[in-house]
Amino acid sequence: MDRSEPTPPDRPAAPAAPGPARRTVDRLRALAHDTPRPDPAVAVRLVRHLARWIALAGLVGVVSGVASAALLRALRWATDTRADHPWLLALLPVGGLAVGLLYHYLGGRADEGNNLVLDEIHESRDRVPELMAPFVFIGNTVTMLFGGSVGREGTALQMSASLADTVSRVLRLDDDDRRTMLVAALAGGFGGVFGVPLAGAVFAIEVQARGRLRTDTLVPCLTASVVADLVVRGLGIRHGVTPTTGTVDLTWSLAGKVALAGIAFALVATLFVDLTHGLTRLFGALIPWKPGRPVLGGLCVIGLTLLVGNQTYNGLSLPLLDHALRGQPVGDWAFLLKLVFTAVTLGALFKGGEVTPLFVIGATLGATLAGVLGVPVTLLAALGYVAVFAAASNTPLACTIMGVELFGAGALPYFAIACVVAYACAPPRGIYRSQRVAD
Repeated sequence: MDRSEPTPPDRPAAPAAPGPARRTVDRLRALAHDTPRPDPAVAVRLVRHLARWIALAGLVGVVSGVASAALLRALRWATDTRADHPWLLALLPVGGLAVGLLYHYLGGRADEGNNLVLDEIHESRDRVPELMAPFVFIGNTVTMLFGGSVGREGTALQMSASLADTVSRVLRLDDDDRRTMLVAALAGGFGGVFGVPLAGAVFAIEVQARGRLRTDTLVPCLTASVVADLVVRGLGIRHGVTPTTGTVDLTWSLAGKVALAGIAFALVATLFVDLTHGLTRLFGALIPWKPGRPVLGGLCVIGLTLLVGNQTYNGLSLPLLDHALRGQPVGDWAFLLKLVFTAVTLGALFKGGEVTPLFVIGATLGATLAGVLGVPVTLLAALGYVAVFAAASNTPLACTIMGVELFGAGALPYFAIACVVAYACAPPRGIYRSQRVAD
């Protein structure tokens, strides 16, 4: 007899466990079911907000580009004229006095320059004077014509900010929108005058405060900088061609050498900042009347030129910069001579920027260090070009991007190392007194 239990009736089989693909689909469906549907009204407001700021920043870019193009043409004329007539250097004290009188009696707060623009961005109190644009244009051109050692970035930023603030008042923008317009103006002025639209956008965001990035103005800044660069190029201005570094492999040895160079870049940037500010105080103590300071400063620059025996360090010194970037001899102490010429000129209150001289100082310093460290001259000159400015202005990200825009992406890691090390080793104080230090 079979004692086994009877076979139970058939039961439905248990459902198989869902596979990974099925589980993923179920999760997506649940997420779609649980997530609130986007509000079309919110999307419309966002699009309108972006469109508004693209239009406003585009307008800032146009005026910044036109101003930058006019400045570049004027400075090129001034440089060529002085090259044809070297005796114009003797009139530097007279030109400085004339511009000093113009600012003293008619300029008002325009004499505060880039620091005024940064102050108005941090806290809107008054306005950027309309006269700042024409006055700094005249002042920079006069300084360049007669041989002062200055740059062009300060003038481009001030002209752009003055024009943008005028547009803000015409359009009756509120204080928050006005500050955004000023930040966009910094981007347009920097990107337009140097032909680096991406670096210009990041510079405007980064320069406001050391250690803090306010990315809420990224769209206006990028729009203004790109438009300004397109306008400058459209008006027939061609920036100097910089040699590319080519692809440089990342190695421990070269990275260490670049880091050591970054420390030297920081030290020289700090020397520039401290000497410029110190000479500003010294000239102020010697001659309390501001229009008289460029007279003394002009005489000092003439004396320095006579000691050197040529005008290599007057004006922008672009030939010196080009020689360094192409690996041609520049002299071991070229960076220090350019530093002294520029610090004396700016300390005596001549009008112009600091950036191009810092480019020259950095490139020539890099060329000098290249032999000591065993690094290709063209590479270290390019790194010094951006890293000294990164340390002096507290803008390592913008300067890294600038390095890529100017010299190509083949040495990107080294641009980042040089700029970040130089920035980290430099003290918080920089060329812009109104730049804040984030908590």
